[in-house]
Amino acid sequence: MPDSRYLADHLLIAMPSLGDPNFARGVTLLCQHDESGAMGLMINRLSDFKLGEILRQMEIATDSPTLGEQAVLIGGPVQSERGFVLHDDARDWGSTLRFGNGLAITTSREILAAMARGEGPGRSLVTLGYAGWEAGQLEEELAENAWLTVPADRAILFSTPMAERWRAAAQMIGVDLSRLADGVGHA
Repeated sequence: MPDSRYLADHLLIAMPSLGDPNFARGVTLLCQHDESGAMGLMINRLSDFKLGEILRQMEIATDSPTLGEQAVLIGGPVQSERGFVLHDDARDWGSTLRFGNGLAITTSREILAAMARGEGPGRSLVTLGYAGWEAGQLEEELAENAWLTVPADRAILFSTPMAERWRAAAQMIGVDLSRLADGVGHA
């Protein structure tokens, strides 16, 4: 049974006052969170790449124009040259971390080759890089009210348009981010 202090399989929603440009107005899916730190993938920040470009760089051929035009996201500022595939496919692709209720991230070339052949996961997001927090760092940021948290929702991950994910994630817990100030005051 997972420890309730930890937030794997939750979305971190950046508060309007969060000034870090890497995460401003960001939504991050926490894939791992325990006493040694946290790791997640941003799900609403477009990179300059399309999946077809990445596949060509890796010398993986595809005949699918739709796959070639799929947006690649910025998963976070750590290891921005490394690719991650977020999906909900139960097959074993190698180099896969499973978490939450059937979600997984895979870093193997095998999953990209399967996607190029039309045999990959039905739903997926491809990111470059990830977000990482050292032990206690995320807890400090949560205590400073830098983030809202909400259980992960597959509709937001795979169906909600990119530009709407930040507000839609907050709406899941009844928060209208347009009504929040973007600064923090101190008494």
